[in-house]
Amino acid sequence: MHKRLLLSIVAAFAALWGVTVEAKTIKVGFSMSKTGIFAAAAGSQLNTYKMWSEQVNARGGLKFDGKKHPVKLVFYDDQSNTGKAVQIYEKLITNDKVDLLLAPWGTALHVAIVGVLERYKFPMVGNTAASVLLREVKAGNIWFPTSSFPDTQSVAVAEILKNQGVKSVSLITNQLQYTQENKKFIIPELKKAGIKLLVNEDYPPNVKDMTALLTKVKSANADAVLAYTYPGDSVLYAKGAREVGLNAKTQVVLLGPQYGFFLGIFGAAANGLITMGHWTPFRKDWPKAKKYWDDYTARWKGPPDTLDAPMTQMSLEILEQAVAQSGLNRDKLRKTISSKTFQTVNGPVRFEGVMNVLLPAMMSQIQDGKTHIIWPPKQATAKIIPKPAWK
Repeated sequence: MHKRLLLSIVAAFAALWGVTVEAKTIKVGFSMSKTGIFAAAAGSQLNTYKMWSEQVNARGGLKFDGKKHPVKLVFYDDQSNTGKAVQIYEKLITNDKVDLLLAPWGTALHVAIVGVLERYKFPMVGNTAASVLLREVKAGNIWFPTSSFPDTQSVAVAEILKNQGVKSVSLITNQLQYTQENKKFIIPELKKAGIKLLVNEDYPPNVKDMTALLTKVKSANADAVLAYTYPGDSVLYAKGAREVGLNAKTQVVLLGPQYGFFLGIFGAAANGLITMGHWTPFRKDWPKAKKYWDDYTARWKGPPDTLDAPMTQMSLEILEQAVAQSGLNRDKLRKTISSKTFQTVNGPVRFEGVMNVLLPAMMSQIQDGKTHIIWPPKQATAKIIPKPAWK
């Protein structure tokens, strides 16, 4: 009796001791656009990565193989440069010997590092990338949870315009890749819908003043304005539109209104702007959404954007669930990510090839300072409202 009790106590302490000794710190690597033209948008991605690592470590670490393993983030500034990102991911794999990879910011950098991932057969769940080019990526070591692809998204935009009785449009477009793709696909959709294109102008990514361009747009007096911006120039658009009195009832600002800095600058004046995005914390059938919103707001003293931040969180939840099932073995991890369904902050995710097939294209609108899904109607958390005059 005493002998059995002693053996049980020894076994218990041995088990505890074994966990302590065998638990491995998991190195998780990525590049981050801390400087350069993408820096304004990349902050919420980095914040979400950091918050995730803190939360994982607070509960003991990533759980797999019956143990919990603490995580350590390893990252470098890619300066918003594709070549730099390629070098960093090569270094993370070969020099830093990271166990897991997280994605960089933006479509261009995702596409740039695909070759590195394939060369080393290193699986990575993407997040802040959306390009029709991604569909051409051979299914292998990268996946894309988003549904914000320019072709399907353009169909949604045209449907919104038609729903709102729009007969004419002015279109201004940043010359960067993602916005140009959206321009490419919206023009034929406008034609199909019988909507006239009165202005069609591009502008450089480093634009400093849009007053002359927006004066031209105002003079055209179109029913709707499509401003295909990136986050930085979205501020120039909104300031310029307010200054020249551009008060079309339908204004689509592609990238910008989703971010806290934009709403901080414009406040109630942003109400009524339509923007891309397939996430809101107000969907009751996404139970993780509100918790993520609350956690982020508490940790960073302000809410997350409703585009990049939740997509980043999606990728982390997919990765964590896959690791729990497969551990760190890259072949097993690849198979799990490719075949399983994952529960995320943006609803269930399942990949066919590189694409998430469970999330439709959606569009959002700022209403009372909050981002609501407004299209398609079956996914909506609010009805579309006309854009009030700029304040």
